[in-house]
Amino acid sequence: MLRFLNGTIVLPDRLLLDGEVVTLDDRIQHVGPADLRSPTGHAIVDLEGGYLLPGFVDLHVHGGANADFMDCTENAFRTVLAAHARHGTTSCTPTTTVARHDQHMHFLRIVRDLRNKYTGGAKVLGAHIYGPYFAPEARGCHPATTVRPPTPSDYEPYLDFAADIRNATVAPELTGAKEFVLACRAKGIRCNAGHTHATFEQMEQAIRWGVTHIDHLFCAMSDRARLRQSQTYPMRAGVMEATLFFDELTTEVIADGQHLSAALLKLAYKVKGPDRLALVTDAMRALDMPDGEYIFGPLDGGEPVRKLGNVGVTLDGKSLASGVTGMDHAVRTFLAATGAPLQEVVRMASLTPARIAGVDADVGSIAVGKKSDLLVTDSDLNIRAVYVDGRKLIH
Repeated sequence: MLRFLNGTIVLPDRLLLDGEVVTLDDRIQHVGPADLRSPTGHAIVDLEGGYLLPGFVDLHVHGGANADFMDCTENAFRTVLAAHARHGTTSCTPTTTVARHDQHMHFLRIVRDLRNKYTGGAKVLGAHIYGPYFAPEARGCHPATTVRPPTPSDYEPYLDFAADIRNATVAPELTGAKEFVLACRAKGIRCNAGHTHATFEQMEQAIRWGVTHIDHLFCAMSDRARLRQSQTYPMRAGVMEATLFFDELTTEVIADGQHLSAALLKLAYKVKGPDRLALVTDAMRALDMPDGEYIFGPLDGGEPVRKLGNVGVTLDGKSLASGVTGMDHAVRTFLAATGAPLQEVVRMASLTPARIAGVDADVGSIAVGKKSDLLVTDSDLNIRAVYVDGRKLIH
């Protein structure tokens, strides 16, 4: 049993000053004001005037520490999960890139093996099938040779792993997109739109099919300016405008300070709010690695990219190529950019993504009965200790 004392507890809707949290094994037993008269026998964790946060939940993450989930080995998975745990992520949805069908199948088998198991790092909530069903012209840094539209022969084997898949992404304008979304929804898989140049009207249709979430707002998506390249007038709205307009759509931002300016983070926060906006890393294998060239996606068939400072870029330096920072950095960056209340920023990195993934009954906030996924930070939100299911991770 652990007692966390002498700091501020970050709850979903408020800060609890001089509070305490008591855990028993992998569950939270008590949350409330500190009571020094409480029974002894608990191991004390002194917050030293810092914060106790819920563990972060990352919906969009590819790699870290020179490994990628698409390397498709258990060792690579464990390496990535340990790397992100060091940055406060205690649960995540390992995210594919565009790759061959056989590589995706191997990826899914490893997700099934590791889901709900102790990994020594972040927990695997289930897969995010993110590639290969992208619009070719919106593929970004993903390899071009294996981008393809959804066909039953390609995706039906994925659906055999439905219990191990949390989300699946598709560009709604692709032939077969509707059938793919309907097939996923029938299996209980949540559906996203991403890497798409769809129109506002196509997004309206996709919502009716069952699309509920939009990948990395402002990135690899159509807007008025993009669509005007193919039709001068009347000007049309695209995925960006649809995301901001439809209240039923949740979305996410890569808050690394490089993908989006402070103004765009403020806009996303104002329009979508903390219950419909999640923070994600979109991190690739260059997380915690020096600047230089890396492969985005699988070593066999991935795309060469470069880490340059705090972001990934294409080799020509003209386009972004995934993130290279952790969720702790995202929280600090978003907080500084928007001035939003701390509890709301933390919620966007924990409870909101947990709700989007459908796991908020177990993780995402500090509440009695939930998993003991906890972060101890200093007053500047630097990670000092990480607990996953009540186990302290050494980092």
